[in-house]
Amino acid sequence: MSYGLLKGKKGIIFGALNEQSIAWKVAERCHEEGAEFILSNAPIAMRMGELNALAEKTGSEIVGADATSIEDLEKLFDAAVAKFGKIDFILHSIGMSVNVRKGKHYTEMNYDWLEKGWDVSSVSFHKVMRVAWEKDCMNEWGSILALTYIAAQRTFPDYNDMSDNKAYLESIARTFGNYWGERKVRVNTVSQSPTPTTAGSGVKGFGGFLGYAEDMSPLGNATALDCANYCVTLFSDLTKKVTMQNLFHDGGFSSTGVTQKVISKYDTE
Repeated sequence: MSYGLLKGKKGIIFGALNEQSIAWKVAERCHEEGAEFILSNAPIAMRMGELNALAEKTGSEIVGADATSIEDLEKLFDAAVAKFGKIDFILHSIGMSVNVRKGKHYTEMNYDWLEKGWDVSSVSFHKVMRVAWEKDCMNEWGSILALTYIAAQRTFPDYNDMSDNKAYLESIARTFGNYWGERKVRVNTVSQSPTPTTAGSGVKGFGGFLGYAEDMSPLGNATALDCANYCVTLFSDLTKKVTMQNLFHDGGFSSTGVTQKVISKYDTE
């Protein structure tokens, strides 16, 4: 069901790869709610993915950009301004760890790989906001979002240096969000349930991890579509005064000590 929550709004969505991507679902829902947007991803990800199908479905333009490159981002935002004028929302759904991909244990960190993952997963969010800031291309009461995970606050086996990346991402949102407040723009992060995306499924033991989170969440895990619906509300005018927050969207996982479902698995009486 569409409510027209984003009618007339324009934006940029980073990170859609395939139908499992949260950013893909966000794009579909934003389109259904009346928004127009540019889809962007790194050239290598665009070759791997199916972005043309999403662009056709949503009537969107694709502008490739490496989000770690200021030059690429400047070209992207110039294209957005030429197409839309000022924009109303940005979604940063970008994350990658070379150490995770190559199975390098956290205690044996390859620091060159660490820097690459840190740049892609965290610093790119600062770069995106910096270019948007310098070009003064956000409308008042606009909304900038990045996707994160509770591993920024808690320790999870095999999430590796992505935990550190997410912690820094959330800090960037708070710090830059303070400055964006001067322009009446809000900046938040959404801490989503573990979601079976291409990136998420690359974490060792993800299946067991997903099942545990389901058992530990009173409402169950939030799906990619659930997350997309939440992002729509955060892009809408209904959340104008929500900023500098890390917003848990996880079925209650983040507030739960233990559930009866989990206890029953260890109760031998």
